[in-house]
Amino acid sequence: MDINIILGYVGALFVGITLGLIGSGGSILSLPIFVYLFGLNPIIASAYSLFTVGITSLIGSIKNIKLKLIDTNTVLYFSFSAAISVYITRKYLINLIPEEIATVGNLIITKEKFLMLFFALLIYFAGIAMIKKRIDKSQNERRKSKYDKTLILVEGAVVGVVTGLVGAGGGFIIIPVLVLFSKLNMKNAIATSLVIISIKSLIGFVGDIENHIIDWEFLIKFSLISIVGIYIGQAIGLKIDGSKLKKGFGYFIIIVATCVIIKEIY
Repeated sequence: MDINIILGYVGALFVGITLGLIGSGGSILSLPIFVYLFGLNPIIASAYSLFTVGITSLIGSIKNIKLKLIDTNTVLYFSFSAAISVYITRKYLINLIPEEIATVGNLIITKEKFLMLFFALLIYFAGIAMIKKRIDKSQNERRKSKYDKTLILVEGAVVGVVTGLVGAGGGFIIIPVLVLFSKLNMKNAIATSLVIISIKSLIGFVGDIENHIIDWEFLIKFSLISIVGIYIGQAIGLKIDGSKLKKGFGYFIIIVATCVIIKEIY
């Protein structure tokens, strides 16, 4: 078996482990794995990323639901707008992007190259956000903040578009919003974000089914390995505080973003 294929399936395990530990970052790993290790077109890769992250997050949410860590109202508001925008983006908007967008010197910015560069910039800033020390609000501070339904709906729509374009679940965006505007503590925010990620990612994938031929055997195999990973991640999370690993993961994805930019430009 080709070494890239072996590394790709090992990467699938780490996609799940990352989701299980810190509640985000799965798509940050899965998209480059699909593109650079399995050699898939970025459009197909983003679709596969949506399914993998969606189904893995869904399975991983079962434990959190049993522990009653999910905020149902927030899931409904955020998922409603996110699901609509991600479906429209995958079904229609992404098909409106021209195959060749621009030419800069000898560099031709194709649709695929644009999406990978956009993805790289997105995860670069996500890495910076993870490195910065975040302070979870105290219960009293959260009570002072207003539960802003409108802002949650708007944020859901924005995250849905981003998810639709590059197949990123957006947990690194969702979690801070839930802490700030849904008055959730970090533990509940991470648990709630997994449910939101699963709903909008799978609905976004539905928008792809009619547009692409899906290799179900490969996709299910990859996703099953990822599901094993999320259980491993959750087990590790019982002994290690996942939030403490975010800084290290932040540096790692900045390196990934830099490598993607260099590869796409040069």
